[in-house]
Amino acid sequence: MWTTPVGSSSKSDYSPHWCDPLSLACKRALDIVVSGSLLLLLAPLFLVLGLAIKMTSPGTVFYRWRVVGRGGRPFTGYKFRSMCSNADDLKAQLAPLNEMQGPVFKLTNDPRVTKVGSWMRRYSLDELAQLYNVLKGDMSLVGPRPPLVIEYERFDDYQKRKLVVKPGITCLWQVSGRNEVNDFDEWVKLDLEYIHRWSLKLDFWILLKTAREVFAGSGK
Repeated sequence: MWTTPVGSSSKSDYSPHWCDPLSLACKRALDIVVSGSLLLLLAPLFLVLGLAIKMTSPGTVFYRWRVVGRGGRPFTGYKFRSMCSNADDLKAQLAPLNEMQGPVFKLTNDPRVTKVGSWMRRYSLDELAQLYNVLKGDMSLVGPRPPLVIEYERFDDYQKRKLVVKPGITCLWQVSGRNEVNDFDEWVKLDLEYIHRWSLKLDFWILLKTAREVFAGSGK
């Protein structure tokens, strides 16, 4: 279903497929089938990841983060914990080192990342827990990355436009040199390009590109 844009824009800025019930139903069916299948097939890997996290650093296996989804609605997202348990408390101290221009935080050699976490991030294994969010319907396999609630509070109207659709695990930004993008508005531009061009064919293309990036170990 079409959601009224959060920022100031018109429907002409978005792909007509967003108004096609069949296309949206196919996108949701793909989300359910793929996320449900991977949650079952990767269960042994999840167990290994959980044990590795518990054995190498104190704290929980999963990191629960409050993020914002379609239309500005907050929800709880899940990742395998790749940082020390007090990472959020240490974030303010690292703010001066932020490599991203804008309201989001990015630090390539983040000292909060654990050794196991660094390995998981290289292959995006920490992101796999978000398959549960996809199955629940909070997220899609493909869509703009969800921002943290505290980041969203600093968004301007242009940046909020990325939330007109359901957020995803992977997006155009992640397969377009994500490690080189250091201006958040450029990131948003790629998200809006995805929203403007969206089709099931584009989703499949992004998923294939994502798989290649994952196996190449290009994550940081």
